[in-house]
Amino acid sequence: MSDSTEMTIRGGSGAMFDRIARRYDMLNRIMSLGMDQRWRRRTVKALELKPGDHVLDLATGTGDLALRIARRNPEVSVVGVDPSEGMLGIGRDKVARAGLASRIELVVGDAQALPLPSASVDGACIAFGIRNVPDRARGLAEMARVVRTGRKVCVLELGEPRRGIFAPFTRFHIRVIVPRLGALLSGQREYRYLQQSVAAFPPPDEFATMMEVAGLTNVTVRTMGFGACNLYVGEVAA
Repeated sequence: MSDSTEMTIRGGSGAMFDRIARRYDMLNRIMSLGMDQRWRRRTVKALELKPGDHVLDLATGTGDLALRIARRNPEVSVVGVDPSEGMLGIGRDKVARAGLASRIELVVGDAQALPLPSASVDGACIAFGIRNVPDRARGLAEMARVVRTGRKVCVLELGEPRRGIFAPFTRFHIRVIVPRLGALLSGQREYRYLQQSVAAFPPPDEFATMMEVAGLTNVTVRTMGFGACNLYVGEVAA
């Protein structure tokens, strides 16, 4: 892989997401055919939260997953971390309108150097964001570091299915429809980055191994959307 290609694939910077922030939620709904909401619900359930828990939502963006966590778990608090101030600004407005500002805090931060003490949260999740982290192994290790022993780390991420009757159609949707529709609706070419980043993401078994190397055990992979999305769940090792 050339340096220029690597820069393009890993180009999901905070500045890039600042430029598409205002239409990000709408585009997610349209391009996933509404399935992204169902995938987030499964992620929240997989965290297995308890009353009084404190949760990290990494790459929180506009706060969709953080809001879902707080609504499903009335006695749980959430800290959302993201490199895009533009996305967080929209997220803070959504949190305020929902009346959840006392339980959801959204802050600027780097997945590779989280602004949290070790073993300080009771679970961590990241939805559609790990592929944008330049050093994924370090990002996973940071999530494992801040989560208490025995609690869950959940990673929800897109992927290109390689087998199955629907695999060719799903790949066509991701490679052709998603970037063109995203660019058309958002007025930004940045959505073409999505196809490149998904295509470059490792296969499920390889990424599950990365999670184990990062210090997570009992890693499982749940395939959804005909292989277009995977939910990875692991526990922090003792």
